[in-house]
Amino acid sequence: METVLSNEEISRYSRHLIMPEVGLTGQKKLKEASVLCIGAGGLGSPLTIYLAAAGVGRIGLVDFDVVELSNLQRQILHYTSDVGRSKLESAAAKLRALNPEVEVVSHEELLTSTNAMRICGGYDVIADGTDNFPTRYLINDVCVLLGKPNVYASIFRFEGQASVFHAEEGPCYRCLYPEPPPPGMVPSCAEGGVLGILPGIMGTIQATEVIKLILGIGEPLIGRLLLFNALDMRMVEVKPQKDPNCPICGENPTIHELIDYEQFCGVPVGREGAHAEELGEEWEITPRELQACLENKDLRLFIIDVRQPHEWDICHLPRASLIPEGDLPARMHELDSADEIVLYCRTGVRSARALKLLREAGFRKIKNLVGGIHGWADEVDQSMPKY
Repeated sequence: METVLSNEEISRYSRHLIMPEVGLTGQKKLKEASVLCIGAGGLGSPLTIYLAAAGVGRIGLVDFDVVELSNLQRQILHYTSDVGRSKLESAAAKLRALNPEVEVVSHEELLTSTNAMRICGGYDVIADGTDNFPTRYLINDVCVLLGKPNVYASIFRFEGQASVFHAEEGPCYRCLYPEPPPPGMVPSCAEGGVLGILPGIMGTIQATEVIKLILGIGEPLIGRLLLFNALDMRMVEVKPQKDPNCPICGENPTIHELIDYEQFCGVPVGREGAHAEELGEEWEITPRELQACLENKDLRLFIIDVRQPHEWDICHLPRASLIPEGDLPARMHELDSADEIVLYCRTGVRSARALKLLREAGFRKIKNLVGGIHGWADEVDQSMPKY
């Protein structure tokens, strides 16, 4: 059946229609197209807003999280009234309100090796708006196996990357990054922060690449990686090459089906891509247990905050001492192995790494605060701010 634009759609998309590169034919292509956006957060917000505004006919959303107050600094699909609401419900409502001509399909589940082929198989283009390595490798492998383009972006602090990985025409993500970094080597945005505007810039670049692919115009970012630095306001382009030995898109691929990506990356997927070392209960202390220890005046207790000084200024625990994680090896001599040592950070991720370091140095009377200072704010002191 031939795609037809209504009078309302012709009016809505008139600024597209008068461009010869788009025109009526191109706008029909957009209406016929389907795009799966994995992640409805920082990158997914501007990406889906512009795809819906442009008239992409079917937009799929994959997410399993809820809106939190800390999201609102950058995730512009969600408003203050949405806090506590499913991100997909919030996102779908905004996109439908923006353009009721667009079909929005929600997949409220974590993308896994079990469901990825089924979910991704029904879309023309896949857009990666995730923030963790296991899911990035999963998306890459799905796209290679299905022969679909993967419109990629990533963000951290003031820097962003963007590319289009399409193994049929250029390198894939594995060609550029054959192995994931060691767990904990690259902090998540939850640990290191991100300039709120940055995902807007990188997400709109993704949307541009998606629309170019659908229309078949311009030069897509296949075989090109954009590196953007917001502080310098500079954009550099590098040209990664297709790896003939790539295990999934190379000349003799060894990966023919989806694998266990958490095991491959050595890190479980969780909210905001955070992960913690597997310590065991004997190395952990709950906020309530720490509160009881603080009330015991006879206990030789030393509490170490391994966050950064600017985080300490926001809030910190009573009787704590600041020793940032990166300074710990050089300041280990300040610690007494006879003390009961408790380490904490924002959510328990960095302090778990610090505990592992101390444990390898021979310390045994050490504990990691479960949930970090967020756990303390939830269970002990609700007046403490969470960031």
